[in-house]
Amino acid sequence: MRSHRCLCGFLLICVTLCSSAVFAASYRRPNIVLILTDDLDIAIGGLSPLNKTKKLIGDAGISFTNAFVASPLCCPSRASILTGKYPHNHHVINNTLEGNCSSKAWQKSEEATTFPSLLKANAGYQTFFAGKYLNQYGHTEAGGVEHVPPGWNYWVGLEKNSKYYNYTLSVNGKAQKHGADYNKDYLTDVLANMSLDFLQHKSNYQPFFMMVSTPAPHSPWTAAPQYQNSFNNTKAPRDPNFNIHGKDKHWLIRQAKTPMTNSSVQFLDDAFRKRWRTLLSVDDLVEKIVKRLEVRGELDNTYIFFTSDNGYHTALRFDIKVPLMVRGPNIKPNQTSQMLVANVDLGPTMLDIAGLDVNKTQMDGMSFLPIMEGKMNSSWRTDILVEYEGEGSNVSDPACPLLGPGVSECFPDCVCEDSYNNTYACVRTVAPSANLQYCEFDDNEVFVEVYNVTADPFQLTNIAKSIDQEILEKMNHRLMMLQSCAGQSCRTPGVYDPRYKFDPRQMFTSHSWRLSRLRQKMK
Repeated sequence: MRSHRCLCGFLLICVTLCSSAVFAASYRRPNIVLILTDDLDIAIGGLSPLNKTKKLIGDAGISFTNAFVASPLCCPSRASILTGKYPHNHHVINNTLEGNCSSKAWQKSEEATTFPSLLKANAGYQTFFAGKYLNQYGHTEAGGVEHVPPGWNYWVGLEKNSKYYNYTLSVNGKAQKHGADYNKDYLTDVLANMSLDFLQHKSNYQPFFMMVSTPAPHSPWTAAPQYQNSFNNTKAPRDPNFNIHGKDKHWLIRQAKTPMTNSSVQFLDDAFRKRWRTLLSVDDLVEKIVKRLEVRGELDNTYIFFTSDNGYHTALRFDIKVPLMVRGPNIKPNQTSQMLVANVDLGPTMLDIAGLDVNKTQMDGMSFLPIMEGKMNSSWRTDILVEYEGEGSNVSDPACPLLGPGVSECFPDCVCEDSYNNTYACVRTVAPSANLQYCEFDDNEVFVEVYNVTADPFQLTNIAKSIDQEILEKMNHRLMMLQSCAGQSCRTPGVYDPRYKFDPRQMFTSHSWRLSRLRQKMK
């Protein structure tokens, strides 16, 4: 009887120790924080107001100088971040419900396999989301704010698009309305406080993933009261491509009035100042989260990513290039990497951090954890795909009747950002021997843009008609291949990779018309 008691006691101790070991192993797994801004550029000084962020994340870790997005539009880009897929694979093509933005079809086909869902289901992470999700989230035809996407233990989702006041949040599926009182309602601060509450009340026995998605610096550019007079003398940068068309541009650029009137220039300068003012509250948010992690003793075991869904729309180049800074375990401080990374890589990288096998998913991106840890070999990619489908209807804008049908998002003097046939796809190449942007537009012109970004960083001169014909054909072939890729096939060697093999006989028959029209145009 006594030996039976001893055996029971021994088993109880074993079970307790084993359970503790499981908890300890789970707890040692790194925590992950993703801070996602809205429309933050890097090419025209977007990081300038973010001094605390640069110090606490960039200087404490690694900054990527060639980070790009798979689409220069909010909803498709955010879908790419969540799924690790290019737009042609997650099928979100624009910011509308009809374009699959947070639609029922998106919910059914993609939400269960986003990287937060996989972190929660397969790696035991507790997950927290706060802020802007997808532009049509909360739409009555897509489940309203009662819909909480799978994969989130704690959910604070903004209804629809970015705002700073007078908005509705879905707090775990229940509507929470906010007004215009700064102390209670300013969204960036509300997100910061909710994030701190999560850190305070979460379980200490599981690793966590926290995603904070700020409205800034997206319009309507409403600054916090204490920052409303900051940067009063700041103006939009007068770079070489400011207020000029450049050569051989797409018709949407050509139609803009040049030089702009004083009112248009003033509009740009005002927008620039207002954007920077909203970012000062983001800087405060980052500081609060980092300091709270430090006080809790969790900072050293936490990866913190800071990036944006896309850049600021003044030209294609600024749309697709974004800031990306990361700090965390095994990342040495004050690092800069010129490796080509994309937002489709964020999910795979975070799954890799959690110890999950990216190859067992359907993601198109790849983990850049080895780059951050200094373990990268020479086989990293040399190109990525960018896809965009124009928005607008085939009718004239009443404010700009001389431009003809199809334009949309028009600013003063009928400078329009988009049109219904402004649909294009690009191969963005960054390799030791080339820094190239190759784009094809799906319009009546079959317009092609090629820029040597090394020689022409402001993309003033389109070299499509002067570049070597063989390179043009290879880039055309590469673009068609990437537009039909999925998973592993999206990570094959690019044109400027030594491992690249080009066989003209393997041209895509379904796209042969594109090549023939391209050849005719280049003659």
